Amino acid sequence: MSASPHPRPKVVSLSDAAAARVREIIEQADREIVGLRIGVEKGGCAGMSYTLDYAEQADPLDEVVEDKGVKVLIDPKAILFLLGTEMDYKSDKLSAGFVFNNPNQTSACGCGESVEITPAIVQPDEAPASS
Repeated sequence: MSASPHPRPKVVSLSDAAAARVREIIEQADREIVGLRIGVEKGGCAGMSYTLDYAEQADPLDEVVEDKGVKVLIDPKAILFLLGTEMDYKSDKLSAGFVFNNPNQTSACGCGESVEITPAIVQPDEAPASS
C-alpha cells in the first residue's frame, strides 16, 4: 500500500489586512506592477531582514503565490526561509507595516528591523506549490 502524497504547502499566505494593503499598493503604484516581490537579505543586528519591492513581471524562478485576489512573488533564494509564513498588515497610532508571522524565525532584534531565520527542511514530495 503506498502512502498518499502530502499537499504541497504555500510558501506564504496573506491575512485579509495584508491582501487589502497589497491591493492598494498595486492600484496606487506609479507604474504597472503585477504584485509585490518578497525576499530576505543578510543584514541587521539579528542577521537577516525581510525585503519588499514592486514586481513589474515575474522572473522565471520566482515562486508565485496568489492569495485573496492578489499576487506576491517570492525570491527563489528566500523560499526555504519563508515556507509557512503568514504575511499580515498592522496599523496603529504610531506605525503601520507588514508583519511576517514566520515559523522559521528563531529570534528578532529589539528594534524589530531584523530577524534570525533557520531554513525549513522540506522532504522532496513536499516542495512548495506554485499558485
